[in-house]
Amino acid sequence: VQLQASGGGLVQPGGSLRLSCTASKTILNFVSGGWYRRAPGKERELVASISSGGYRNYADSANGRFTISRGDAKNPVNLQINSLKPEDTAVYYCNVGKPTYQTDRGDLVADGGDYWGQGTKVTVSS
Repeated sequence: VQLQASGGGLVQPGGSLRLSCTASKTILNFVSGGWYRRAPGKERELVASISSGGYRNYADSANGRFTISRGDAKNPVNLQINSLKPEDTAVYYCNVGKPTYQTDRGDLVADGGDYWGQGTKVTVSS
């Protein structure tokens, strides 16, 4: 499974962005999905996660401004970011853990892997 994060860009403080995660496979379900970020000079950190049952977890820095959601089979996890701050500047990565996907032949595969998308850069600056 390959993932590609998109939707980043340059935005002014207070602005909003919606990040998407596009999958190379048709993902019907997953055990966990999440968004992480790595700010310049810092370690990668979890900003939001969602379980197969829909339970959401947010970093303290994200709570109230970030909303993670499940999308469709080709875009398994999305992240809405509102009230952006300069400290949100980072490369954002999507993650999908243990996906169940459908092959081109229609077979279902329960994959135990943990997959990361190439990041999308978010820059918050006036």
